[in-house]
Amino acid sequence: MSDYILSCCSSCDLSKEYFERRNIPAVYFHFELGGTKYLDDMGESVPPEELFRRMLEGEETKTSQVSIGEYEEFFEPFLKEGKDVLHISLSSGLSGTSNSARLAAESLMDTYPDRKIYIVDSLGASSGFGFLVDSLADLRDQGMGLEELHTYAEENKLHIHHWFFSTDLTFYIRGGRVSKTAGTIGNILGICPLLNMDSDGLLIPREKIRGKKKVCKRTVEMMVEHADGGKDYSGKCFISHSACYEDARYVADLIEETFPNLNGKVQIFPIGATIGSHTGPGTVAVFFHGDLRVK
Repeated sequence: MSDYILSCCSSCDLSKEYFERRNIPAVYFHFELGGTKYLDDMGESVPPEELFRRMLEGEETKTSQVSIGEYEEFFEPFLKEGKDVLHISLSSGLSGTSNSARLAAESLMDTYPDRKIYIVDSLGASSGFGFLVDSLADLRDQGMGLEELHTYAEENKLHIHHWFFSTDLTFYIRGGRVSKTAGTIGNILGICPLLNMDSDGLLIPREKIRGKKKVCKRTVEMMVEHADGGKDYSGKCFISHSACYEDARYVADLIEETFPNLNGKVQIFPIGATIGSHTGPGTVAVFFHGDLRVK
């Protein structure tokens, strides 16, 4: 067993079973649905299907990050046990949670000067953030030490690609990410924007594609272009989706056909409440290891 803890937050959209199996503690974000407050506890309080159904029925959602005090409460038991901590946070381009974690770590270092807490801004989100955590867990389990793993995380986080599309722009309009006029026209014409996450951890629209099958195929083409080794890519691939499993499965099948050396099957996860409250239903995201992300 390692002498440090690898941790993250629930917005990395992996399952609770996964965290328990891989021995990765997670701190929970918060969200509000229809006026009631919940923890983003990976679907235990509100399963993803219920979240997106209630959003479609008109219930409003809000999200809030983990506070400095909550981070202190989360980290301190590990420090008391004599463990160091490597914590991976949601992109600073989407949330201030990374800064809150750093402030909590600085405060705790006064009390535990012999311990170390490293905070890594993943510059990622959803199961792409989770993809980085998974890679680090593999290396931890192979015996990599804290310092080396921290260095690896910082040097490789921008090699985790995030490509995603949405077939329903309704909640992008509500969140102000797409103008009402452009979004309404896009929905009528079946426009599916293809976006990715850039080197600053920001979501950037790249192409406007008409038709679901076309955008699915274009997403896989982007993976061919950017994945390590192109079609010879031999790493893992994760997909997350918001209430559109059939679309995610279609993309996964295309990927498995295109990349014969893939490390296992594509793993598909539901988008959780923190990210899903902003995307709404109809989003499919693909994550893999590739060339350096740019602006």
